[in-house]
Amino acid sequence: MTEPLTAAITGYWDAAAGEFDAEPDHGLRAEHTRAAWDRRLRSWAPADPADILDVGCGTGSLSALLAAAGHRVTGVDLTPRMIEQAETKLAAAGLTGRFLVGDAVSPPVGEERFGMLLSRHLVWTLPDPQAALRHWITLLRPSGRLVLVEGRWRESGQTGHPYVAGADALPWSGGVTAEALAAAVRPLVTDLRIEPLSDDTDLWGHPVDDERYALIADV
Repeated sequence: MTEPLTAAITGYWDAAAGEFDAEPDHGLRAEHTRAAWDRRLRSWAPADPADILDVGCGTGSLSALLAAAGHRVTGVDLTPRMIEQAETKLAAAGLTGRFLVGDAVSPPVGEERFGMLLSRHLVWTLPDPQAALRHWITLLRPSGRLVLVEGRWRESGQTGHPYVAGADALPWSGGVTAEALAAAVRPLVTDLRIEPLSDDTDLWGHPVDDERYALIADV
């Protein structure tokens, strides 16, 4: 990805931070939506408290649910305003989490390793998603888990605004099907399953007619 495109993408999401939580599945302001995501996360995450890396954490809504479930959460996002909101959100809820500004492709976590890596609605924005997947696997401990919540979107911006010029050249611009993502991940893991999510209206706050799913893989 060229530097101008990287800067444009960073600027796009930084500008979107102020209204990001207005989307039902971003802010989780409705109790039934928050409860639906909480149920899913608890089913995907380790039963015991674990170190979890939330890459592309946005405003920290999923990080907050994981922290409330007892996990030690580190969130990484490219945009400072998203990170500021995530820190504020967890502090207001009396929860503990660590948030870092950085590229989700190569999170600034040094030699740390995690029991689970979570990414939601991120891989379609990446210039080399397969390289990112390979690196993410190295951030997991033995028997760690990769959870990717993804889809093939009707609108690639996901915020109601046109996305940045040039982003249509990204490999998975507009999202990625479960079949294609599974094909990319399967050689990297020991076990993989797809959990369809399109029909769970509570997750999105409204009916959706595009492909949405979770890929859960163990290493």
